[in-house]
Amino acid sequence: MMQKEQWHGFEGRLWKEEINVRDFIQNNYTPYEGDSSFLADPTEATNQLWGKLQELQKEERAKGGVLDMETEVVSSLTAYGPGYICEELKDKEQVVGLQTDKPLKRAFMPFGGIKMAEEACKTYGYEPNPKFHKIFTDYHKTHNQAVFDAYTPEMKKARHNKILTGLPDTYGRGRIVGDYRRVALYGIDLLIAMKQDDLANCGYGSMRDNVIRQREELAEQIRALKGMKEMAAIYGFDISEPAKNAKEAFQWLYFGYLAAIKTQNGAAMSVGRVSTFLDIYIKRDMEAGILTEEEAQELVDHMTMKFRMVKFARIPSYNQLFSGDPVWATLEVGGMGQDGRSMVTKTDYRFLHTLENMGPSPEPNLTVLYTERLPKNFKDYASHISIETSSIQYENDDAMRPVWGDDYSICCCVSATQTGKEMQFFGARANLAKCLLYAINGGVDCKSKDQVGPAYTPITSEYLDYDEVMAKYDKMMDWLAGLYVNVLNLIQYMHDKYYYEASQMALIDTDVRRTFATGIAGFSHVVDSLSAIKYAKVKTIRDENGLVVDFETTGDFPQYGNDDDRADDIAVWLLQTFMKKLKKHHTYRESEPTTSILTITSNVVYGKATGALPDGRKAGAPLSPGANPSYGAEQNGLLASLNSVAKLPYEWALDGISNTQTINPDAIGHTPEERINNLVNVMDGYFSQGAHHLNVNVFGTEKLLDAMEHPEKEEYANFTIRVSGYAVKFIDLTREQQLDVIARTCHDRM
Repeated sequence: MMQKEQWHGFEGRLWKEEINVRDFIQNNYTPYEGDSSFLADPTEATNQLWGKLQELQKEERAKGGVLDMETEVVSSLTAYGPGYICEELKDKEQVVGLQTDKPLKRAFMPFGGIKMAEEACKTYGYEPNPKFHKIFTDYHKTHNQAVFDAYTPEMKKARHNKILTGLPDTYGRGRIVGDYRRVALYGIDLLIAMKQDDLANCGYGSMRDNVIRQREELAEQIRALKGMKEMAAIYGFDISEPAKNAKEAFQWLYFGYLAAIKTQNGAAMSVGRVSTFLDIYIKRDMEAGILTEEEAQELVDHMTMKFRMVKFARIPSYNQLFSGDPVWATLEVGGMGQDGRSMVTKTDYRFLHTLENMGPSPEPNLTVLYTERLPKNFKDYASHISIETSSIQYENDDAMRPVWGDDYSICCCVSATQTGKEMQFFGARANLAKCLLYAINGGVDCKSKDQVGPAYTPITSEYLDYDEVMAKYDKMMDWLAGLYVNVLNLIQYMHDKYYYEASQMALIDTDVRRTFATGIAGFSHVVDSLSAIKYAKVKTIRDENGLVVDFETTGDFPQYGNDDDRADDIAVWLLQTFMKKLKKHHTYRESEPTTSILTITSNVVYGKATGALPDGRKAGAPLSPGANPSYGAEQNGLLASLNSVAKLPYEWALDGISNTQTINPDAIGHTPEERINNLVNVMDGYFSQGAHHLNVNVFGTEKLLDAMEHPEKEEYANFTIRVSGYAVKFIDLTREQQLDVIARTCHDRM
C-alpha cells in the first residue's frame, strides 16, 4: 500500500493501492445539506483580477472577437514562459497558468490542420510565419490532410452538402475528459510509475497491431506527464508529489487541465467533476485552521476565472456552426452516490456562487447533476441561480448513474463519460430532416441538385403516401447511418494517428472504455413531417425537373411538444430506428455506439442547407435545436412540451437528449420565493419521468430584442443565455443566431 505524507487525515485503503479517485472521494467527502448562508463575497484580489479580465474582454470584443493570436510559436506544454492576467497583479492570482504567454491570446495549433490554423489567423488580420506551412505540409502530415487523403468521393459529397456536418476533421477531437484530480491526489511521479508499469506489461510476446499502438500511446502518455512537470516548473511549482493542501490541490488540478488546452483545440474541453474532490482538501485545511471561507471561495473564484479565459483560434465556418466562441469547459456539481448519500458539498455551492461573485458567464459550462433526492436547500439555490443568471443546465443523475456510475463527467454539452476510465470518439451530426427529403427525391439534394444519396426510385405521386414515404425513408436512413459511421471511423483513426490526446489520456486508465458518439439534427421536423403525411394531406410542389422543392399541407396534424402520443410515438420510433441502424456497423476500436439529439447552434447552418419540409418549415429556415419541438408547435405550455421530450428513452440516446426552454419570469411566479419553488417543482416532475436534460432560461423576448439592438449597454456585456447544450453571451452570437434564439418559444404559462 502506498503512503504519502500529503495524505495525512485521509481515510480509505483501495485508492492507496491503485489509481482510484472515486474510492478516495467516497471515503473522505462530507455531504452538505445546509443553505447558502455560509458563502463569502469576492475578495479584493478577485474584484481586481476580474475587473482587469473584463477590460480585456471588452477590448477583445472591440477588435472583432479576438484580442491577440500567436503567429510564431506552435503551442505545446512548454512553448511559453509564465503568463498572468496582469503582471502587476500576478501575486494576487491564487491559481496561475495561461494557455499562452498573454491573457486571451489564442495559440497556433496546426496539428489538426495547417489550413485551419492559417485561416484562423488571417481571418482576424494576423499572418502566421510562412515556415509553418512548409513544415506542416512537407515535413509533418496533419490530421486534416490524412482524413482528406482517405475520404471517398461519396463522403466528400455528403460533407459538402451538409447531410453530415460539424465533423472533427480539421481540429482537435475534444470530448475527452482527463481525470485532472489525479495530478493533485497522486502527483506526477506516481502517475508516471503507474503508466511505466502498464507499458512493461503491455503485449508481452505478441506484437500485434493493437499492442504496438498501445505501447506507442503509453510512451506518448509518459512523455506528456513528464512535460506537465516541466510546464509547472515554469510557474515555480513542483508537481512531482501530491498536493499537500487545498491551494496546491486547486493548482495541481488546474495544471492537468492546462496541459490539455495547451495541446488540444477540441470542440469540447471539459473540466469534469471536481467540486466534491476539492471540498475534501478545503475541509481538511479549515479544520486545521489554515484556510478561511473567504480564502476557499477565492480559490474557487480564481480557478473559475481561468476556465472563463480558455480560448481557441477558430475559422468562420466553425464559428457559424458553434456560435458565440464556446469551449464547453463543462464542470459538474451535485448528483447522488451509489450508496444513497448526496454528493453535494459546500464547494458545489461555491462553484455556483461564482456566478454571483463574478456575474454570469458561459464558461465553465456549469451543470447540475439533478435528482429529486438532492437536498432541498441545494435545489433551491440552483433554481435561484438559474432565475438570476440563465447560466446553468441540469442533467438527470438518476438516468445517468445506472449507466456511468457515480463518478462521471459531462464531456461536452450533455454527454456523460466515466471519469478517468473512458474516452469518447466525438462525431458531429446527421441531418435526418435532409435524409427525409432525399428519400422523397431519390437521393438528389434539392438545394445543390447533386446526386448525394443512392439513386433510389423517387416518389412521383402528387400527394405523399405515408407507407411509401416510410419505406423509402427507412432505406435512405440505412445508407446515411452506414456512411456516417464509416466517415467517423476514418476520422477517429487519423486523429489517433496524427493528433493523439496524450496529455488527457495520460490521466485516464490504460484499459479504457471507448464510446462512439453520433448525433441527430432536424429531429422534431422529421417527427412533425411524418405526422403531417400520416394525419393530414401533403401535396408535393415540384420544379421544372420534377424535383420536390416544397409542400402544401392541408388539415390538422398532431405535433411533437404537446404531450400527444400520436406525435410523440413517432419521435420515439425515429430515435430507436436510427440508433439500431448505427449499431449494425463496425465502430473504430470496438467502441460502443451511442447517439444524441443535440445540434449545438448548428441548427442554423443545417437549416440553410435544408429544403422545405411537410411540417410547414420553409426552405433555409433554422431547424429546431436538439430535441426541442419545432418553432410554434408548442401550443399547450411548458409542462406539455417537457412531457413530450421526457418520453424519449435515454437508453437509446446515451450521448444525450438536449432540451432548451425559455420561460417568462412572470409565468413561474410573481415573487422570488414563488419562482424558486415553482422551478424546482417543474424540474422534479420533469426528471422523475426519466427525462435527460434541461437548459433553463428565465427572461422575456423583449430583453433579447433590446440586447440585439443595443449590445453596447453595460447590462448586456455578460448577459448569458442557454442555447442547445451550452451557454453563450447573447451579444457574441451572430445576428442570424440571435434571431433564431428570439424565434424560439418563450413560454408565458406553465
